[in-house]
Amino acid sequence: MKSMKSIRLMRPRRDHKETKMNEEERNKSKEASGANRTYGADEAYGANEAYRTQGAYGAYKADRKPLEPQPFLPKKGNYRGLIVYQKAECIYDITFYFAHHYFVERKDRTIDQVVQAARSAKQNIAEGCAAASTSAETEIKLIGVARASMKETLEDFKDYLRTRHLEEWAVDDPRTRQTQEYCKKHNRPEDYMKDIEKRSPEALCNIAITLICQYDVMMGRLLDRLQKDFVEKGGIREQMTVARLGYRNEQKARIVELEVENAALKARIAELEGQLAQKGGGR
Repeated sequence: MKSMKSIRLMRPRRDHKETKMNEEERNKSKEASGANRTYGADEAYGANEAYRTQGAYGAYKADRKPLEPQPFLPKKGNYRGLIVYQKAECIYDITFYFAHHYFVERKDRTIDQVVQAARSAKQNIAEGCAAASTSAETEIKLIGVARASMKETLEDFKDYLRTRHLEEWAVDDPRTRQTQEYCKKHNRPEDYMKDIEKRSPEALCNIAITLICQYDVMMGRLLDRLQKDFVEKGGIREQMTVARLGYRNEQKARIVELEVENAALKARIAELEGQLAQKGGGR
């Protein structure tokens, strides 16, 4: 009689391919039985997932934008882009040259006063534009100071012509018209400084006067625009208040919207749980 050990040794081996096929069939059987057992849960989960991903309610909308406060500070400060500032720079350079070449016989503070007035007419534009981001009142005030300083410079040039018995060109003088046309199209200091030593004091004064008159007209328009903006939009404090209230109102509206969406989602979850319970009880 053969021993059990020999019987086990004589047992034929299973084919590797057959074993692999049997394992695959068993796996498929398990998956099928598992799917049948959990059909109701899977269906409910799938329906709920579709409900979420379709964006039926705002809580699951992918395009919902985050609630962010709106900026209220005006984007200003590019004073070098203003033509009126460019003209102020031309006037300052002419004034600086003129004061140090034709006021040298004076022993008082005339040179410093003339130069400082022209400088103030230029620098206050820059300071006003920089302050515009936080204070409309300061901007308007500094622009007004700049305009007033240029008036002082204008009187200095007129005084020089009058006290030296030189001619201030009339408005209809051909030289005035020619100077006006040139000054309209040229706003760089180098356009006036390249041949400045060749010009007479009388010509320089009249060129400066023409530039200052154009500057004054532009400053008047700038002040009118600033006043209009202030009346329509208010000052920075008012804009801060409007921005804050607007943000708070948006927050309240968003909270109400989310509460409505939350209630709808709870109702949908209860509905899906009921469907799942019915399917489970019917098995």
